[in-house]
Amino acid sequence: MMSELIAGSKAPAISLKNQHGKTVKLKDYAGKKVVLFFYPEDMTPTCTIEACNLRDNYDVLQKKGIEVIGVSPDDEKKHVRFIDKHALQFTLLCDTELTVMNAYGVWGEKNMYGRKYMGVIRTTVLINEDGTIHHIIKKVKSADHAQQILEKWAL
Repeated sequence: MMSELIAGSKAPAISLKNQHGKTVKLKDYAGKKVVLFFYPEDMTPTCTIEACNLRDNYDVLQKKGIEVIGVSPDDEKKHVRFIDKHALQFTLLCDTELTVMNAYGVWGEKNMYGRKYMGVIRTTVLINEDGTIHHIIKKVKSADHAQQILEKWAL
């Protein structure tokens, strides 16, 4: 069990392929605010609501200097279908091996209707320009996620 991430600590490094098979690293975004949103699966109802809320508010986030990056265990093909179906403008990363999710502590035991299973714990990590964690949103409001992000950054 790894230690839990906290605000002020350095964000764990990321090196994952995006929807186009291009390797994306967190350090590529040095000097920018980054929203790293971890979600369970493309095309599922709650994940779609969350992604579409970020899409609908993408211009506002960009004007505030915020880059949006989604991370799920899905592969490139599924990400491309999700992006095309919902006209998403941001990068989606493929964490099929769960390396980044484990580093960020968002892969864990879930409980639905009394059934316990392992999965992605919907979490958003706000990362400052210097690569430190600004805030961790553990109770994501999918339909109002962009507003949650702006409030936590007080922008």
